[in-house]
Order: sequence, then structure tokens, then C-alpha cells
Amino acid sequence: MTRKVLSLAMLSTALVASGALAQDATLTIESWRNDDLTLWQDKIIPAFEAEHPGIKIVFSPSAPAEYNAVLNSKLDAGSAGDLITCRPFDASLALYEAGHLSDLSDLEAMSNFSDVAKSAWQTDDASASFCVPMASVIHGFIYNKDAFNELGLDVPTTEAEFFAALDKIQEDGSYIPMAMGTNDQWEAATMGYNNIGPNYWKGEEGRLALIKGEQKLTDPQWVAPYATLAKWAPYLGAGYEAQTYPDSQNLFTLGRAAIYPAGSWEIAGFNTQADFEMGAFKPPVQNAGDTCYISDHTDIGIGLNAASENAEAARTFLTWVASPEFASIYGNAVPGFFPLSSTPVELEDPLAKEIVGWRDECESTIRSTYQILSRGTPNLENETWGASVAAIKGTEAPEALGQQLQDGLASWYAPHQ
Repeated sequence: MTRKVLSLAMLSTALVASGALAQDATLTIESWRNDDLTLWQDKIIPAFEAEHPGIKIVFSPSAPAEYNAVLNSKLDAGSAGDLITCRPFDASLALYEAGHLSDLSDLEAMSNFSDVAKSAWQTDDASASFCVPMASVIHGFIYNKDAFNELGLDVPTTEAEFFAALDKIQEDGSYIPMAMGTNDQWEAATMGYNNIGPNYWKGEEGRLALIKGEQKLTDPQWVAPYATLAKWAPYLGAGYEAQTYPDSQNLFTLGRAAIYPAGSWEIAGFNTQADFEMGAFKPPVQNAGDTCYISDHTDIGIGLNAASENAEAARTFLTWVASPEFASIYGNAVPGFFPLSSTPVELEDPLAKEIVGWRDECESTIRSTYQILSRGTPNLENETWGASVAAIKGTEAPEALGQQLQDGLASWYAPHQ
């Protein structure tokens, strides 16, 4: 080989190598969803890498309870991954305000999401969006179809029908009417108060008015759900006060309870554990014909580590996460975690399909305590846990609970002072 040919060959090799280096990147994703590892490795990552052969993805989750502490330590040490899985609202907002998450407002794909979908990962004034929304969970009630057929029950749509069905189940005695305990507290608020409450405070209308200080927790629409929860106790079975969240799951999947106040995240687990057909119904409205509201709660997003050395490749991945292709893979692989993109996704799981269909029938909102209102002390979210338990047990009157919560919020939150 002549010197000239050799030089050209070396130059060609150098150009190919430098082109590869410019294009190639390995992106690491931090997440608390360690139960999703197989899904990412078997479905999501191969689908992305097939379309973007220059970018490799490594999914590196931590245990859920340890995620916040582990992530913060890595971010402070400069060792965190390129992509950060985002919890909703304040935890992620704090990361953005500390300079750890990049503003993604200029990412064209963010237009694929509604304002409600983006609200969990924005600044209070919505001027910056720092995580791409991935999925939400929807609240309602899952029921045992075999039990309903056996007892001749119709699916309730109003509160009167709901309590009539509970009475009929109770009178028959074959099933606990409703599986929910109060031992762990959070479920009383999450699957109780914030499940049925939006029908009272009219979803986003009431939630935003509470944030602005235009409504108070002593107003009838915020107190009334506690009065309704107080009616649940006789239907929860003996010993519900000591019943844990896993206890409730087991009671339902073993076929011992007819109804389960639910979050859609239960679907995948229930599908593997229950040997009966399940259905779902949305939170009953007070009167036939009323507009229905559902808690369609923003649950998980993904953002860009501001310190990433692979920002361009990471933005390519985030654009793909905002696509219908990702939404279809994720929504069907993890039934009950519903894609938030505006493009409809065809879901295969019948129960997931039934629940997500409520979006077309009802107005969507998110849990009332999650945005802004739980930043101070006392923490409104945690206080709502205790109040919901007290309402069910009947240890405090609904009006007294509303007053306690209002006093706590007003003690630190200026719009309520």
C-alpha cells in the first residue's frame, strides 16, 4: 500500500471513528420502579435502540423507599444517571430548583401532553416543565363479577345505589362487602377521600380554588366526603381497624370481599392472583345525571439530569418517551399505569381498558393535597390520612376534621391566612 493510500485509509478510519463517537452515547436511567426492570430490558430498551442504534440505554433502579435519598446522594456527588425518573410535584420540583433537572419546555414533544398531565412536573407558574409525563393512575372501585352475578347486583352509578349494593352484600353474608383497612392510614385518604372527593369539589375547579384560597377545607364540598366515609365502616368487615394494605389485597384476591376501593396500579397484581373475573366502576355520583369526576393522578415522569454529558442523546430519548410508540408499549406492559400523551393508546387488558375509558365520560383531576398544599407543617397530605381514618372510625365529626385541616393549612399557607 502506498503512503498516499495508507494516509487516505487512516483518514477514513479516523472519520468513521469520530463520527461514531459523536453519535454514540450510553444513557443511564435512575428510577424507583425496580419492579419494571424486566419490562425495560425486554421491551422498552430494545424498541428504542432498534430505531436509534447509536444510543444505548441502561436502566438502573433503586428500591422505592430508598430512591429519594440514593438519587440525592448521587446528584450531589455528580454520579447520577443521565435520565431521572420523576415523582410527581414537590420532590421533583425541588430537584429542578436545585439545578439538578433541565428545563424541557423547548422540547417539541411536550406539546403531546395536556396542562393537567404536565402540572405534576412544572414550576408553580407553569413557566418551566422539567419532566416528560409518562403515566397516571386512576381511582375507582374494582369488584368481583362472580359475586355481583351471584347476588344479582347491578353496578352502582349513584351513591344511593352504591350503599344499596353494600347492604345487599352485607345481608347475604357470603362476602365482606368492601376490603379496606385503616391500619396503614394512607389508603383511607388515597382510596377513600381522594377517590370519592372529586365528585363533591368538582375536580380541578375545587382543587385549584383551594390552592388560590378561594375555597376552604371547612366548606361543605370538602367536609361532605368525610361524612360519606363515616358510612363505610359497617361494610369493611370485622377488625378493619388493624387490617393492613396487603391484608385488604389478599381478602379481595382470595374472593372473600366483593368490592375493593382501588387504584389502577392494582390491576397487574390482581390479574395474577385472582381466579375470578373482575370489573370496575367509577366513584358514584350523588345524583343520577351529575357530571362525574375521577382522580386521574399523575404518577411518573422522566427528566434530564442537568449535569449529563449526553444531553443531546437524552433529549432524543425523551422525545421518544413522548411518542405514541412508547405509550403503547408502556400502557400495555404495565396495565393500570395509563399513558398521559394526548394520542389515544389502544390497551389490551380488559380491566385497564374499562378504567381508562372513564376519561371519555368524566372530568379528570389529581389528588387534592399533592400540589403546593403539602409543603408546610403540618403536611396536609399526611393530615388527610389521619382525618380519613378518624372519619371512618367515627372518632371525629366531619366538620371538626375540616376545621382541624383548615387551621393547619392556614397556619403556614398565606392564601388561607
